[in-house]
Amino acid sequence: MSPADQPPAPADVRRPTLNAVAARAGVGRGTVSRVINGSPKVSPRSRAAVEQAIADLGYVPNRAARSLVTRRTDSVALVVPEAETRLFSEPYFPGIIRGVSARLASAGMQLLLVLADDEKEYTRLATYLSAQRVDGVLMMAVHNDDTLPDRLEELAVPTVLAGRRGDREPLGHVRADNSGGARSAVQHLLEQGRRSIGTITGPLDMDAARARLDGYRDALEGAGLTVEEELIAHGDFTEEGGRAAMRELLRRRPRLDAVFAASDVMASGAVLELRASGRRVPGDVAVVGFDDSIVARHIDPPLTSVRQPLEEMGRTMAGLLLDEIAERGAGRREVVLPTELVVRASA
Repeated sequence: MSPADQPPAPADVRRPTLNAVAARAGVGRGTVSRVINGSPKVSPRSRAAVEQAIADLGYVPNRAARSLVTRRTDSVALVVPEAETRLFSEPYFPGIIRGVSARLASAGMQLLLVLADDEKEYTRLATYLSAQRVDGVLMMAVHNDDTLPDRLEELAVPTVLAGRRGDREPLGHVRADNSGGARSAVQHLLEQGRRSIGTITGPLDMDAARARLDGYRDALEGAGLTVEEELIAHGDFTEEGGRAAMRELLRRRPRLDAVFAASDVMASGAVLELRASGRRVPGDVAVVGFDDSIVARHIDPPLTSVRQPLEEMGRTMAGLLLDEIAERGAGRREVVLPTELVVRASA
């Protein structure tokens, strides 16, 4: 067979190695490993150089080999202790999930979404997690009596919460400035000349709902007004809950002139109920919500609302968890992110 008739030599298909990435980035193997594992102990300059080298070389970590050495799974569970209907009906959850997903993807981690809204599912999930199926857990919408965070702490599973169960929350968590946001909402209503201001709370077994109620009270007391219990109606973060609470407020105080609802979804229910009762928004009753979600922008009239940075909260949660996974025993960390009042036509 002549050389011309011989088949071409096979292309070099060897994968780029950790050493090749280190050489291209001008750093040591350890630095490359820390970047890949999401460790915070890397300078921004070195991290950027390693990430660029990974992109240039098309380096893909050998997860199977790495997991044998590190006992890591490169996956994180995001637990939502709510029914599936709430997950897809409330803007809060998708915003957090987008932020979490983006941050974990940048660290090469897989996201496992878990719905667990009763004790039986909590027990099953705790058993699953005890077998080290994931490297850490993120948990949303925690209530006072949630037992899963305590189980995770007992199992020494790195865990970060969205929100907290109370003032003495032992686990790392990220939350918005709920009380400050509510205070700014009610102060805005006061500045508009409103004086008979009601509120629709969320479930008071959740810290976020209690904090927003505290902000409502603080704003009224700061203006020298008495907080009247009959102007406080309890909701459940749903549209129907908002409608029912609004009906109750109108029954108790037909001439109220403003409402602060602890979520946009409940505020939308309040607007619908006000319209059904013949009240104009904002002419007769001004309405402010909380979340600054797509609901706020598309309701008629567009809703004045407190913006909480949902995607930033998700990214921050994931970042805290990656730090905890990389540095076991790093300790509890608490992050409170600022809110902003976005004024629209409803108040």
